[in-house]
Amino acid sequence: MTARAIYFRSPQPFADIQALQEEWARARYADAIPDTVLFLQHAPVITLGRRGRTQHLLASESLLAERGIALHRASRGGDVTYHAPGQWIIYPILKLGALGADAHGYLHNLEEVTIRTCADFGIQAERVAGKNGAWTTAGKIAAIGFHLKRGVTLHGMSVNVSVDLAGFQLIVPCGLVGDPVCSMATLLQDATPAMETVREQLRLNFEAVFQRRLTIEHR
Repeated sequence: MTARAIYFRSPQPFADIQALQEEWARARYADAIPDTVLFLQHAPVITLGRRGRTQHLLASESLLAERGIALHRASRGGDVTYHAPGQWIIYPILKLGALGADAHGYLHNLEEVTIRTCADFGIQAERVAGKNGAWTTAGKIAAIGFHLKRGVTLHGMSVNVSVDLAGFQLIVPCGLVGDPVCSMATLLQDATPAMETVREQLRLNFEAVFQRRLTIEHR
């Protein structure tokens, strides 16, 4: 089967996309669909992973509602994070094979996609021992939280491009006290690339790292 990339044109509600991932993961396990990678931006939302602790949520539900920020429990691993427009979300629904058959190898590959993409725009990003994601001198630029279900991946990673970082002040991002969050805009300012430009580099690097050619579909 040819793998595919689904590009969503407008910011998507988290609950709708989580339900879609669950549906497509079942289909992927049954080989009813090919490997599929979702590229999207979320409408403003705070999500808590399976291990997410509510003490890392610094705002009440009423305050979040007042600011138009949804709150959801996610089926992914990890703690608490924030999503909003200006941030690329990549949700791979892959049946892992010999090239990425365990969680550690899969995590490494997701980090590599972000590290290569940052380098394409002159940003040095790297791994930090004991912490998931991709990091720069200004802070964490990409967060990773996924779930393996019967050998099929769900959820994935978020990469901060030009997202309003104020939303992260409502949480302790990923449960890491004192670790700042940054974006491409933090580092590049007026030279920040367009969202579509970053998406294309993410796709190309995903293809290279995961050794899958992706055909593009729009939704």
